[in-house]
Amino acid sequence: MNETVIRTEGLVKSYGSFRALDGLDLRVERGEVHGFLGPNGAGKSTTIRVLLGLLRADAGRVELLGGDPWRDVVSLHRRLAYVPGDVTLWPGLTGGQAIDLLGNLRGGLDETRRRELIERFELDPTKRGRQYSKGNRQKVALVAALASDVELLILDEPTSGLDPLMEAIFQEEIVKEKARGRSVLLSSHILSEAEALADRISIIRAGKVVEVGTLEQLRKHTRTTVHAVLDDPPASLEELRFVHDGRLEGGRFTAGVDPAEINAAMAELSRYRISALTVAPPSLEDLFLRHYGAEKDGRS
Repeated sequence: MNETVIRTEGLVKSYGSFRALDGLDLRVERGEVHGFLGPNGAGKSTTIRVLLGLLRADAGRVELLGGDPWRDVVSLHRRLAYVPGDVTLWPGLTGGQAIDLLGNLRGGLDETRRRELIERFELDPTKRGRQYSKGNRQKVALVAALASDVELLILDEPTSGLDPLMEAIFQEEIVKEKARGRSVLLSSHILSEAEALADRISIIRAGKVVEVGTLEQLRKHTRTTVHAVLDDPPASLEELRFVHDGRLEGGRFTAGVDPAEINAAMAELSRYRISALTVAPPSLEDLFLRHYGAEKDGRS
């Protein structure tokens, strides 16, 4: 069995003179939750459309579940479930009928799982599509995907429109899917969601992946933040060799420290009598901002 469920190499897609994907490399292994991160417009949705066989790449190689998503679209779609960020339902069908129809287009539904998910997401399956709010349309698509007998879940901003309680339930259900051995590509701009769920993360910028790895691996390239209260503070930050972007106000000290310098930093700080100390590893937001800062990316 092929252990890589998604593989793209050098993927290029242009719309006229605008290059939406610019040599994108992405790899998702079987059984992992893979976070695919970037702001709206970075190229995430274009990548997903190529993976689903809805768009044909101009150049590069793409493989999905061992097949070609453009050539093998029908057979591959029976082995995967897709949830977009804005779900459109058949207006005259009830939510329950929509769930069953979507399940039948795939490998079938687990009826016990279907009932469990409807209850967990507090979904009324008797209402018709035209009666649902955006959040409830998302719930219909999520129940249909999570209850389907598929190998791969492709989720593109799946919690769009859900309240925080439902977002938490979604996260719990994705943990269950991973335990069942399913593979998940989670495209999101909600960094806390990816931080909680993803085994590995790919950060996309301007149509290409600029960083990939586990959160622990990515953190090694970003500074840890140290907050300390010093009873006997130094006269100036120049006395502290490890400081990056340091601030010293009275005895309150804050600075960034490179991962390799943390032990030396602690030893040096101890000379100034630490009365309180917090060491915060870089968050996913810190990693993300390293690539984006306050910039606005115009990709779609």
